[in-house]
Amino acid sequence: MRFGNAQAAYMLWAAVVAAGFYIWALMAGGRSLRRFAEPELVNDITMGLAPKRRLLKAALITAAVLMCAMAMMRPQWGFHLEEVKQRVSDILIAIDTSKSMLAADVKPNRLQRAKFAVADLIKKLKGDRIGLIGFAGKAFLFSPLTVDYNGFMLALGDLGVNSIPVGGTNIASAIDEAINTYKDNPSKDKSLILITDGEDLEGSALQAAQRAKDAGMTIYTVGIGTPEGELIQVRDDKGGVQFLKDSEGNMVKSRLDEGMLEKIAITTGGSYVKAGSAEVGLGLIYEQKLSHSEKKETKEKMERRYNEQFQYPLAAALALIMIEAMLPERRRRE
Repeated sequence: MRFGNAQAAYMLWAAVVAAGFYIWALMAGGRSLRRFAEPELVNDITMGLAPKRRLLKAALITAAVLMCAMAMMRPQWGFHLEEVKQRVSDILIAIDTSKSMLAADVKPNRLQRAKFAVADLIKKLKGDRIGLIGFAGKAFLFSPLTVDYNGFMLALGDLGVNSIPVGGTNIASAIDEAINTYKDNPSKDKSLILITDGEDLEGSALQAAQRAKDAGMTIYTVGIGTPEGELIQVRDDKGGVQFLKDSEGNMVKSRLDEGMLEKIAITTGGSYVKAGSAEVGLGLIYEQKLSHSEKKETKEKMERRYNEQFQYPLAAALALIMIEAMLPERRRRE
């Protein structure tokens, strides 16, 4: 036997305390009566009372409370197998891993802030499948759609600016990788969250967004960084920190391109969110958009369901209360 609500066990202590108080009150009443009246008068006053019946009634009430507490604890024995179906969403997240994501206008830097936000999003998911795409000059699927959140977190932890061998920023490749991932997926709510500073060096992101719309995919863009921009800090071979320079020796400043990200989102019917210093916006997208989207039904494995048996102690409690109510405290007079 097991209990579905073992926390209700405190009611058992309440029943014991109530029984003890009731017995103490009976004894205290008898002592008080003997204290203020002569023994002969006490016998006249209490003529016809049956002390043992009063104790029996107290025992019945105590037992009824115990049975009610047992019913509240939901005793369970026996079980049956049941096929559990769950409705879930599919969410792909694409994170820009180009060197511009090392800019520290968002602390500690754009890439780390994005990864922290994705880790927080994982805590909100309720069985939804999630996948990870990393992109720079090309895009790669680092984690397929999965409910193995621990495995997803391992892939997220390994994501860095050196994960993609091809430099640059190619937003179109990330969108096309998402389209390819969803290609054989029957789900109607194909979602992609694109986290980037919006600097599309290839210049074909809008065409890719149109392809995503034609494939039935909605893109939610998250702009991370500031329009003013920041110099990009990189580490040299000796571990020192220096600023990234272009081929002409000029220091490179990376700026957030909100206009591009807004156009991508509008093209696919999604929305754009600018990451702030305290909140990146993934939680907002999930709560207001993705959690209300049309979910698909997936079949899960057979689960063991225990049979509820609370009705038996509840019926016993009702029977004890009825017996107590019909039991008189006084003996019948001859």
